[in-house]
Amino acid sequence: MKAITVNLQSTSNRLQPQTLPTPEPAAGELLIQVHAAAVNRTDIMTRDGLSGYATNPILGVEIAGVVEKANGTSRFSPGDRVMGLVNGGGYAEYAVIPADRAIPIPEDYSFEQAAAVPEVFLTAYQTLYWLGRLQPNESVLIHAGASGVGTAAIQLAKKLSGAQVIVTAGSAEKLDFCRELGADVLIDYKKQSFDQEVLQATNGQGVDLILDFVGADYWDKNLASVKKEGRWVVIGILGGGEVEKVNLLALMTKCVQLTATVLAPRSNEYKARLTADFVRDVMPHMEQGEIKPIIDIVFPLEQALEAQQHMEENRNIGKIILKVAEQE
Repeated sequence: MKAITVNLQSTSNRLQPQTLPTPEPAAGELLIQVHAAAVNRTDIMTRDGLSGYATNPILGVEIAGVVEKANGTSRFSPGDRVMGLVNGGGYAEYAVIPADRAIPIPEDYSFEQAAAVPEVFLTAYQTLYWLGRLQPNESVLIHAGASGVGTAAIQLAKKLSGAQVIVTAGSAEKLDFCRELGADVLIDYKKQSFDQEVLQATNGQGVDLILDFVGADYWDKNLASVKKEGRWVVIGILGGGEVEKVNLLALMTKCVQLTATVLAPRSNEYKARLTADFVRDVMPHMEQGEIKPIIDIVFPLEQALEAQQHMEENRNIGKIILKVAEQE
């Protein structure tokens, strides 16, 4: 099978196309003929040797395709269309996935649309509800609102919780798109101090929850933006991973609950439970068209590096997809 692997010894292009044996599914796993995969920041971190948890030489943590084999499970049969999180291996013609992490693809979804769901929507659901404990009518600040996770989080927060959604993004085009998805307050972080805008939008109280993709560069402004006894979930370090001076007393005085997470290295059991809750709470809305995956651009698998560069340049609104096989 065709696959894109990582060569950490290379000083130029670390993404290398190879022909590899088709994997065999273990008991309780499915072999998937992959039709589409998606690009994620964790892929770029793995490519650059920064993740520390990737063991599969083939990149890719989310796929959409057709069941080829079902080993020891009756939940799915050959020919079923499924999407879900894999433990690496997504940038390939075939991949294996635990059956309890596979999600049936809605009938009217293309494989490209389906590949735009698992990582970002599961991450958004996890950070908003499992970790952020967002309650009805609370307020949430979502950084990188036009990113894959951002576009998912806006929709979930509005549809499931009726939240006041405040977003940051770096262009009028991205902010306009966030508004179309339901965002209430739009902040151009290049032109505005987001902490001041947040306080103005919340009558000086701050937000109940922050989804933070940026990390170090936003530390002080995030601290100013969160409400007393608010929650702050760090899910990215686009602005650096080390904060030079942390005032723990300020965190303590505000009684802030600070949580950090990455989904990819979580256990199989954790991902299975998260998938089950997501299917129960969110998939009915997706099947009705009330919540939708957002696709920015589709590249062929052979252009995986170009697809990653598109993400690194922050050009995307929504997901960047890799087409692996033609839709049947």
